[in-house]
Amino acid sequence: MSVAELITLSNMELTRFFFAIVLLLVSAHWFGYLFQRFKMPRVIGEIFGGLILGPTLLGFFAPEVYNWIFNAFEGEGKLISMIYWIGLVLLMFISGFEIQKSFSKGDKKTIFAILIGATIIPFLAGWIAPNFYDFSPFLGPAGNMTALKIVIALAVAVTSIPVISKIFIDLKIINTRFAKVILATATIQDVILWIALAIATGLVSAEKVSAYSITSTVLITLAFFGVALFVMPKLIRFSNNLRANLLIKSSVTGYALFICFFFAAIASVLNVNIVFGAFLAGIILGTMPNDKFGNVKTHIKEISLGLFIPIYFAVVGLKLDLIHNLDITFTLGFLLFTTIFESVGVLIASRIIKKDWLSSFNLAMAMNTRGGPGIVLATVAFDMGIINETFFVTLVLIAIITSLMAGYWFKFILGKGWSLLKEENSEKIDVSNSENINKTDDYQKHI
Repeated sequence: MSVAELITLSNMELTRFFFAIVLLLVSAHWFGYLFQRFKMPRVIGEIFGGLILGPTLLGFFAPEVYNWIFNAFEGEGKLISMIYWIGLVLLMFISGFEIQKSFSKGDKKTIFAILIGATIIPFLAGWIAPNFYDFSPFLGPAGNMTALKIVIALAVAVTSIPVISKIFIDLKIINTRFAKVILATATIQDVILWIALAIATGLVSAEKVSAYSITSTVLITLAFFGVALFVMPKLIRFSNNLRANLLIKSSVTGYALFICFFFAAIASVLNVNIVFGAFLAGIILGTMPNDKFGNVKTHIKEISLGLFIPIYFAVVGLKLDLIHNLDITFTLGFLLFTTIFESVGVLIASRIIKKDWLSSFNLAMAMNTRGGPGIVLATVAFDMGIINETFFVTLVLIAIITSLMAGYWFKFILGKGWSLLKEENSEKIDVSNSENINKTDDYQKHI
């Protein structure tokens, strides 16, 4: 194939591509705004915006229109897929530089206990679940059962920082000790679970699954994460001040995006999924001085949240075929399974450190929120061929349902005047203090 063929599309293909992008963008923003107005996570509205354009609604009631827009030619489908992947990369990038870097010393015991309960117990439950239930019908085209077991384990353990943050902001409890404990725990958990998912995608990328390939994938992934987190920040800080660094002199925003896509490219070369490279690049950027990179991060968020990320979530909705790929029995069963083991893990850990039952249950409800990371898990696993469409639909629906469950639960608790943590009985939640809430960035408000 020539270079000209690679970059050339017919006028009709371009017309359909831009028409599809306009529809996805408008629908995502329109429904995202409506859902936000009704106190639901914006991301759910964006997914719904894609859902109505997909095979579930438009494809079912007007298949000719649906096929003309989205399935007519391969060319514009690949372009939409590129926008989708750029959106996912940028989502992980800005997620990385939102990661909290410091935690309260007084809460370390609570954070450690909840981390163990919310991560290890659910992960082990998900890992051994295929020994008691046949998950082979939900195996993707890659046919890698080890990778599937990792995804199942992650699906039980994953927690959404953005969604639970948004819930705390809406309820004006973002500055409480309860919120800080949850966000700190979820931050550490996210890094651990993304490493596990990177290992799963690495196993799928390996030509042959063997003890050697598994060991090498684990070691390469851990080495990549270790070098990126502990070595690269120092090297990048050093390069920031080099006279030869013309890129940062020309455009700091361009330099930040270079870091993002460079790490994504290196990850791909190492058979680590590109989104984890972007996530690590975001963490590194978050360690850079705010006087130079603060405005840059804001600019990247604005364009990402205005264009690429809404289209990413809309395409997630577009992929959902609830007519043909929804197994309601399996979805409800897996929802119950994930909720029980995540909750039990947190309850056990909370009771061990002598939290009362209400505080323990509040912690469990917060850590059971899947949200954006649950959707990223579903899309990465599906795109890598680890899971099939039915399991993909199940994971996305569980992410949505658990996010709604947490929101309504905490509204109920605060409406009753009950404390979130027993130690907060002596504190009053200052619902009038909006200074810090107003400073919260658009990313947290978004999802």
